[in-house]
Amino acid sequence: MSATSGMLGARILELADRLAAHSDLPGALSCTYLTPAHRASAKELAQWMQAAGMAVSIDGVGNVVGRYTAAQATNRTVIIGSHYDTVVDAGKYDGRLGILTGLVVIDHLNRTGRRFPFAVELIGFAEEEGLRFSASYIGSTAVAGSFDRGLLARRDRDGVSLAEAISATGFDPADIPKLARARQDLAGYLEVHIEQGPVLLQEGLPLGVVTAIAGNCRYWLTVSGQAGHAGTVPMGFRRDAVAAAADIVLAVEHRCSNVPTLVGTVGRIEVPGGATNVIPGRCELSLDIRAGDDVTRDAAIADVRAEIDAIAQRRGVTVEIKEIQRMGAVACSARVQTLFADAIARTGITPRFLPSGAGHDAVNFGGITDTGMLFVRCGNGGVSHSPREIVTAEDADLGARVLLDVLQHYEE
Repeated sequence: MSATSGMLGARILELADRLAAHSDLPGALSCTYLTPAHRASAKELAQWMQAAGMAVSIDGVGNVVGRYTAAQATNRTVIIGSHYDTVVDAGKYDGRLGILTGLVVIDHLNRTGRRFPFAVELIGFAEEEGLRFSASYIGSTAVAGSFDRGLLARRDRDGVSLAEAISATGFDPADIPKLARARQDLAGYLEVHIEQGPVLLQEGLPLGVVTAIAGNCRYWLTVSGQAGHAGTVPMGFRRDAVAAAADIVLAVEHRCSNVPTLVGTVGRIEVPGGATNVIPGRCELSLDIRAGDDVTRDAAIADVRAEIDAIAQRRGVTVEIKEIQRMGAVACSARVQTLFADAIARTGITPRFLPSGAGHDAVNFGGITDTGMLFVRCGNGGVSHSPREIVTAEDADLGARVLLDVLQHYEE
């Protein structure tokens, strides 16, 4: 199969459809870390990698690792990676597009007998979204050598700890450090990803070169007020936890508006024990603040926290703030940006450089090897993390051709 035949993109979409058959939920795609659907997905990815000429294993944290050996024996390796876990009611391409693009490219290389002076390792990372244990990047931090052992004590909603979930697969969590790659062996890290936004779509461009990945901080807030009867407590005497939470949501929206690359989101709000006729005495909510640089992000966090203190005092509530994740902004390698841009230009398309507001597994490799990302246009107005998420076969094909071109020129 010729890489220019247009068939690579169609193959990517076909495989994405097949992989989406493994789901935790009937009628919707949900693939959460180490569930039966997650493990079935890993098994199928492993089979496809093996058929494409790779030596394959599923490591102790669930990463699916396929190694396409170099022309001559060497430890020098370029990693192509992304994740196969999903959010609840997900689209079929977030994360998975990058794995499947790497897969069809390596399959093409194997069929044509082409190898490089370096090995290519395709990794389907097991956990990027962080849904089950509120712990993102489990797979990629293990490979990058930056896994936080403190996360092993995190428990899911059923009370199962991360350590217990990993142990149930037959792997000793104490051996996670052994999964790290030796830094001196890494020649680079490449990731292809759906844009998850509307920029490329609005500009009529199929591909974009990522310049940097935004840094983010995530928090879990617990607002404690005073429960009371909805009909008997006058409005002026209430210590309503949900009303205070609403003020916090608006404060985040106000502070994070109209600042380039800065965004703030409250994605979850819960009222434990809530009822229609009870003034909420407790409310819990998430907070995610991110920006293209850490200075901008941290200034916003400081202002939001100060406003939360003011809201708490004004409304007579207390607010506990627990930080659950902090990731610094990561600049992509200038050399790899140039490789992607030159490859895009060779297709006849003008290269477009843009930052990523979303986090990606690539952030964990930015400090240890040359790291770069390629965005593929997202349809439906740029909607992602949704079943409305789409990529065209034509755009996926262009992404695969550009990735192949980058590998071919990687060490020139």
